[in-house]
Amino acid sequence: MTSTTSPATTGRRSPAPHGAPPTAAPASSKPGGGSSRLHRNEKKWALLFVAAPVLGYLLFVLYPTVFAAYASLTRWNGLGPMQFVGLDNYVALAGDERFRQALFNTFFYMIGIPVGLAISLALAIAMNRKIIGLTAFRTIYYIPVISSIAAVAILWQWAYNGDFGLVNQFLAFFGIDGPNWLADPTWAKPAIILMAVWKGLGYSMLLYLAAIQSVPRSLYEATALDGAGAWRQFRAITLPMVRPVTFFLVVTQVIAGAMIFTEINIMTPTGGPEYSTASAVFYIWKQAFQYRQMGYATAAAIVLGILVLIITLIQFRLNKRNSFAID
Repeated sequence: MTSTTSPATTGRRSPAPHGAPPTAAPASSKPGGGSSRLHRNEKKWALLFVAAPVLGYLLFVLYPTVFAAYASLTRWNGLGPMQFVGLDNYVALAGDERFRQALFNTFFYMIGIPVGLAISLALAIAMNRKIIGLTAFRTIYYIPVISSIAAVAILWQWAYNGDFGLVNQFLAFFGIDGPNWLADPTWAKPAIILMAVWKGLGYSMLLYLAAIQSVPRSLYEATALDGAGAWRQFRAITLPMVRPVTFFLVVTQVIAGAMIFTEINIMTPTGGPEYSTASAVFYIWKQAFQYRQMGYATAAAIVLGILVLIITLIQFRLNKRNSFAID
């Protein structure tokens, strides 16, 4: 009698039917297999690479922010023990006339942002044309950007001198008697704005130039065939295409403008006549390192940071709304 053994009892696979593809054996999922070790090694390396920025954020962003928030609620000279005073520092700031003046000066300086952007865009359009000495002009406009802000401030301090400064000598050539710029409460802030605009022109111009050169020439050619002039092409093509660059420059320059300090400290070390040039950061620096009121200065810094954050969020909201309107 012939015995029959089923494939299940022998552990062998039954042959596949004629024409059917062979069935693949199931992959091994043993713990400790090669694939598992590789997966664990990848996770270890991934955690190692992620740890550096996470630790950097915790040490240099989160911890200082939490510490500053607590320090703003204390009376502290920066060295001794902290004395918790609650919201007294913020109440004192609300009635501090010097702090309000410094905030006003800081935001007044930002008048130079739209002026500088308009001039930078005009220069970028000019630099986009084929003119003689184009490379030399681009280099000349960009030199102030890479120059030391301290050296630039000293240079302009000499230029603004009321007796022998180059600015007044230039005005005298046209019969104009220039003021003593940095000693006059009326002209001190405009003088600093002019210097800041001059220094930042090259950077903004370079970004605008890159944006303009990325615009397809076919768009200008198509509008020219429709009879559009240079001004209409500028409004319909150039301005919308450089909008992302404008948004980036406005946001970054508002943040940078809120932190203006070196120019003030060098050109007007006392805060200018009638405290007319002192910025918020200049005021905070004075309170912290001259008067040793670290807790009070930290509260002022947090107020300034909150104001800049609110302005930045408004800019993002307006940019998003304008983008939807264009779409």
